Amino acid sequence: MAGNSSRKGAMRNPGTKKGATVGSGGQSRRALAPKGPTPKATERTGHPAARKAAKARREATARKENTPPGRPATGQARGGRRPASGAPSKDAGELVVGRNSVLEALEAGIPASALFVAERIDTDDRVRESLKLCAQAGIPLLEAPRPELDKMTQRALHQGLVLQVPAYVYAHPDELLERAGKAAPLIVALDGITDPRNLGAVLRSAEAFGAHGVLVPERRAAGMTAGAWKSAAGAGARLPVARATNLNRALAAYKKAGLMVVTLDGDGDVAVGDLEIATEPLCLVIGSEGKGVSRLVSEAADVRVRIPMSGATESLNAGVAAGIALYEIARRRS
Repeated sequence: MAGNSSRKGAMRNPGTKKGATVGSGGQSRRALAPKGPTPKATERTGHPAARKAAKARREATARKENTPPGRPATGQARGGRRPASGAPSKDAGELVVGRNSVLEALEAGIPASALFVAERIDTDDRVRESLKLCAQAGIPLLEAPRPELDKMTQRALHQGLVLQVPAYVYAHPDELLERAGKAAPLIVALDGITDPRNLGAVLRSAEAFGAHGVLVPERRAAGMTAGAWKSAAGAGARLPVARATNLNRALAAYKKAGLMVVTLDGDGDVAVGDLEIATEPLCLVIGSEGKGVSRLVSEAADVRVRIPMSGATESLNAGVAAGIALYEIARRRS
């Protein structure tokens, strides 16, 4: 009993009145503070509504950053260089890094949305010429700390210059037909071309010989990168490139619209100079060097043509083959 009385005494607070609640009196460091009203669903991190709102903001930003094929961004570099507001997003396009590469890209007229320049950069002729070309084209100049450029380029050798090229806006395959108007359509399709320089070379030949556009597959194929822009030597600004989710279906749609599908093949039945249907609506398909066009595309072709060669060379790269074939087609059409 003595032990029990001792325990009860220990539980009783002699400084409180009978029936009062024991507490901190608001003096405890852990006392709860008011947190204000509950945030909106769109403001709560991780909430589905917040993720949806963030996605909508990203898509709106991407639409503003995208520019039509061949048209550079129109931002004005007022007051010289401005501090960079942050690294470009992952979907903002492509980065061209290094003084030589940046200068070559600007000289080739590649559309760019911004030139990032390192703070306190040591200038040389390449830097001065790059800044001059950006000023002439209205490309914004943004200053950034070197650590930020290192992070932006994943520690590539940028030499203080990073050019941001916006993502290319591809046309729809049907738009290439519409571009022909009343003329017989001439479309160049690429099958298995993975080198952007070959795409640029084909684009250059297609524009030179009167084609109405170039069609590329969406997967496992070269796209309109900075390398393709440079190889196209300005043709990318004058001729649209369309992208097809499935090349075979796109070719089937062209055949349904009245186009003849012609493939370049080393074992083709007709020499390219003897292609009598050259004046008809055509889709010329060019495959990769060595492999040529895929089996399904070859089977769907109306005509398989070859480029006669007398030397020991077995095949030509896509750019050269396209130039020869398109010249013969243009010659017959003229």
